[in-house]
Parts: sequence; structure tokens; C-alpha cells
Amino acid sequence: MPAESVDVVVIGMGPGGEDAATRLARAGLSVVGVEGRLVGGECPYYACVPTKMMVRAAGLVAEARRVDGMAGSATVQADWRPVADRIRDEATDDWDDTVAVERFEKAGGTFVRGWGKLSAPGEVTVTTPDGERVLRAGRGILLNPGTAPAIPPLDGLTGTPYWTNREAVTATEVPESLIVLGGGAVGVEFAQIFARFGARVTVVVPRRLLPQDEPEAGELLATVFAGEGIEVRSGVRGTGVRYDGQQFTLALDNGDSVRGARLLVATGRRSELSALGIGAVGLDESAKSIPVDNRMRAADGVWAIGDVTGAGAFTHVSMYQARIAAADILGEGSEVAQYRAVPRVTFTDPEVGAVGMTEAQARAAGLNVRIGYTEVPASVRGWIHKVGNAGFIKLIEDADRGVLVGACSVGPQGGEVLSALAVAVHAEVPTAVLRQMILAYPTFHRAIESALDALASS
Repeated sequence: MPAESVDVVVIGMGPGGEDAATRLARAGLSVVGVEGRLVGGECPYYACVPTKMMVRAAGLVAEARRVDGMAGSATVQADWRPVADRIRDEATDDWDDTVAVERFEKAGGTFVRGWGKLSAPGEVTVTTPDGERVLRAGRGILLNPGTAPAIPPLDGLTGTPYWTNREAVTATEVPESLIVLGGGAVGVEFAQIFARFGARVTVVVPRRLLPQDEPEAGELLATVFAGEGIEVRSGVRGTGVRYDGQQFTLALDNGDSVRGARLLVATGRRSELSALGIGAVGLDESAKSIPVDNRMRAADGVWAIGDVTGAGAFTHVSMYQARIAAADILGEGSEVAQYRAVPRVTFTDPEVGAVGMTEAQARAAGLNVRIGYTEVPASVRGWIHKVGNAGFIKLIEDADRGVLVGACSVGPQGGEVLSALAVAVHAEVPTAVLRQMILAYPTFHRAIESALDALASS
């Protein structure tokens, strides 16, 4: 079949792919965006946006229940219907990406619904509902395939109506009981959301909650979960699943089992690089990620951004990389990627924010580490806040250079407090300079001052 000549082909129109494709189209290049699912990717339809609507609703329910003893009394009757309706109507347009497609086309791009694969250097073959199309990219190919839920090979799981994050987001009813397999950000957010709307929730984790964050964060969250009636089964793994048409039974490797009306599998995400055909440009299709340089170049004429690069499975990383890749394709790039201050936030209550290295990572890197730690309830704002004030700030300093290489901010608005610490890590502001700052009183972020004092005395 004859090939169509264009300047750039973007495979995968998640947040980063859509952003880069739009930048390139507005710069005057002929750009074809290829996407088999929804333009905008996981974030606006199944992840960041709808889940935070769920978090917001669950937070309102929790705050209303905290009125007693603080501001009188309140009776709360949680109702999931407004949450489900808002997700469908306001966030996802009932999982329809027409508006996103039109937005890209108005910017000058061409959209193709289908699955793109590198079929030769500079060439993409797209499988569409109407057959195959071959695109020749004169300026380059940008890969932004995103990831899909990773499903463990549990005996009996296949063929059952288990949930991933996608099914959980589209739920129109709260299950009577829920098993959450996995204790990362996705698992813990959904666990708390559904528990606050009345589900009996059990979380099963092989290690601890939030294994990628500071141990103190997982320990604190486990304590909070216990107080909210969420059972955490840590240090165990699932070995098999049974579903009788009404309930799931998850067998554990310690001989126990747990039962629930629904099973949410939140055990990570993965990319199928072989489906991208990256072997056609000399890249390893068996790898877990695509290595890129600091301008997102993966091979001659090929750039990659987003989860597939292994730099952080976050929308903000993908958008950051998109800007750099688009500029490089246009020959205007001077910015290079730096990842020393990648922020991340888990939107539980308390929020868990982190930036840069954990203490364990800093020690493994051979740094001379000093730790500064303070409890949020010990701060004036934490004391004022009272109920629901659990949290802490932990600073990780490279003592030889006198700069922060990481930080963890847990508590009410923990993700917002993180912003000041992210600036400090990114700009490598000396901790001596941070101690000279005037921090507004009485704010949550003023606890940073106490953490700095603890750092100085450690």
C-alpha cells in the first residue's frame, strides 16, 4: 500500500503525546496523532481527574463526620450517585473523547484512531477499524504509548469480573465489601474512597503500604486506615482467586483467605514494547522501558516520553518530557531533562507528598545523609486543625553539600506543602538559606522550619 508522507507521527495521545503533538502542529508541521483508546490517555478518563473527584467527595464525607466534638453535631448520609454522575458528566463526557480530538484537529493536527507500530525506520503502520495505513515521518516519530494495568498470574483470576482502576472509576454503586490487591497509590486511594462510602475494605500487600515512599508514610497511613475500619493485611501475597457469582475469595500464601463482593487489582502497570515494534529501530522489545537521552531521543529519528521512559509514571513527568521532545524535534531545544526533583502525591487523607530521593535511596547512593523530622500535630497549625491532623515532614539532606536531595510531606494539604520543598530540591537551595526564610504563621508549611531545626541538630 502507498505510504502517506508527514512530518511527525505521534503514537499514543496521552497527556504528553497530545501536548507534544499540539505543539508541533501549531508550529506548522504536519502531525498525525495515533491513538487506539481515548485522546488524553488514562489521566482525564480513569486516573488523575476522576479519582480526585472521588477523593474530594470522600473527603467531604470524612470532614462532615468530624464535626462532632469540634463544631456541634452532624449526621452524614453518604450517596455515591452524585459522585458517579459528576465523573460521567463533568470529567469524562461519558468516556467520549470527541472534544479532545476536535481540540487537536483545530490546532492543525490529523487524528487517526488505531494502533501504531514501527514497521521500519521512519515508518509507522497503523491498524485501524478500516484496515492498515502506512505513514512515513520525515521529521520524526514520538512514542507515548502509556501503560495498562499489570495483572498478576493468579490462579483462577482470568474470566472473573475483577476490577482494575478503570472499572473502579466507572462504578455506579459502592460494593458492600472490597478486596484491594496492592498498596501503591492507586490501591490506597481507592481503598479509602470506597471505605468512606460504606464498603468494608481489606487491603492485601506483600510488603507495606506505599512501598516506594518513606516507611513512616506507610506506617502512618496504616494507622489511619485502622482507625477508619480498613483492614490492612501486610506481608502476604495472593495465591489464587475464586468467584462464586457473588463474592471473591482471595487465598493468601500464609494459608488464610479474604472475601469481598469486589476485587480491585492494583498491582502496578506495564507497557508492551513488542507491540510498538521498536525492534525495527534497534531498540530492545523485551525491556521494561525505553532508554532516552536528556532530550528524549531514543533512536535516530525516534523520541519517547511518558511512563515508557521509566522516569516516573506521572502525568506531570510526561508533560515535562513532551515540552523537551517537541522543542528538540523543532530544532529549538536548549532545555534538557533533569529528574532530581520529581514530585509525587498520593491523595489519601492524609496526603502523602514526596520529592527527590527517599532516605534509603540517598544512603544507597553513598551520600552522607542527615535527616530532619517533625510531626504535623506538633505545629501550631496542626494543633489548631486537631482532628484529622496526622502527618509529618521529613527532610533528607546531603550533609557534604548542605542541600536537600529529598523530602516527604504527609498531612492535611501535604501535597501543597510539598511545593516549597520541591523548589528547594530542584534549585539545590542550601539548607542554611532555607533556615533564613520567613514562613507564614500559622500555616502547615511552617512546619518546614521545625524540620530544618531538627536537621541542624541531627
